[in-house]
Amino acid sequence: MRCLRDDDPVMASLVDKEKARIETTLDLIAAENHAPASIMEVLGSVFNTKTIEGYPGRRYHAGCVYADEVERLAVSRCKDLFGADYANVQPHSGTSANLAVLFSVLDVGDRILSMALSHGGHLSHGHRASIAGKCFEIGHYGVDGDTGRIDYEAVAAMAEAFRPAMIIAGASSYPRLIDYRKMGAIAASVSAYLLVDMAHIGGLVAAGVIPSPVPHADFVTFTCYKTMMGGRGGVILGRKQFADGIDRAVFPGCQGTSAVNSIAAKAVIFNLAQTDGFKRTQALTLKNAVRLAGALGEKGFSVVTGGTDTHQVLVDVTTRGLDGKRAERALEGAGIVLNQNVIAADKNRGGAASGIRIGTAGISCRGMGPQEVDVIAGWLDRVTTHHRDEGVIGEVRNEVENLCRQFPVYDR
Repeated sequence: MRCLRDDDPVMASLVDKEKARIETTLDLIAAENHAPASIMEVLGSVFNTKTIEGYPGRRYHAGCVYADEVERLAVSRCKDLFGADYANVQPHSGTSANLAVLFSVLDVGDRILSMALSHGGHLSHGHRASIAGKCFEIGHYGVDGDTGRIDYEAVAAMAEAFRPAMIIAGASSYPRLIDYRKMGAIAASVSAYLLVDMAHIGGLVAAGVIPSPVPHADFVTFTCYKTMMGGRGGVILGRKQFADGIDRAVFPGCQGTSAVNSIAAKAVIFNLAQTDGFKRTQALTLKNAVRLAGALGEKGFSVVTGGTDTHQVLVDVTTRGLDGKRAERALEGAGIVLNQNVIAADKNRGGAASGIRIGTAGISCRGMGPQEVDVIAGWLDRVTTHHRDEGVIGEVRNEVENLCRQFPVYDR
């Protein structure tokens, strides 16, 4: 960062501070991960300055010969990795990818059935605050009040009554596997499209440690910076018959110039995702999540659904006399970074976030395993039990830093 230190020492200092924060804290945010250095390099490469509009061989600017090669490489690797007929690697984000899918086959005012945000869904699936919620008529399914899991018979009944044009499966805070075959059958029974949003679990799917939705869905979207371990940006997978419609919906429909450096980063992570190292990390991520859910349950935490099948664990912290926000703040003070999260029971608690969402991708890519997970579970217990005791929080902070030094992210 020699040039940055010369041009803007204030910004260089902030970068240094952020790097130090990363190295000395535990990232348990389920939507984050630590990207390999090669991803950082290509994101900061000369591709950052190239302007492209359109698709390879059909650009609206000259000088795209190598940008075209980058995009073709990303598409080819992505299709091979996920066994997909078609891939679009231009979306700026997962939300952009979702919107492009919706507008590729639906008309404004059409009906969409998706998981409610408070039950684990995502804003872009039709929450009233999102553009999708303003443009389409949205119906929401949820989870069973006793099990915390999707009731597929209830979803089928809602689909029959609501008659949506599209059903969205996938979630941002649902720790269990989704039965894509059942969701596909439900969609087919009402002649609806099925969109699966696997933004959180894309890396796990790529490594083959959990089932893929690709064979059962008309469209699949994901992001590359969560379990995928890459840079930011979204991807759309789909059946070949929808390719032209999706391409038009992405450009010029939903966005203009695409970021070539981001597309290049996608190509790199799709390459790395086929290596044994990536697959071992994803297997460890899943193993660590299962171990963490079990350890927290043994310590008396209320683990939503009683466990996990993915990289994330959802915990109701009200049994500790806390809401999600206070738990988040206390744990951050101890060097443990995660986020407050609504849970299904919050519909009876005035909209407060009663849960915390914990992800194991960040610690797993550092090489931490079940032994470290047991230690982390102990810290979560100590801090939430003594959340008002600054002495306890300070002790845990020191212990967290000592562990982090043994598993550096970039200082290797």
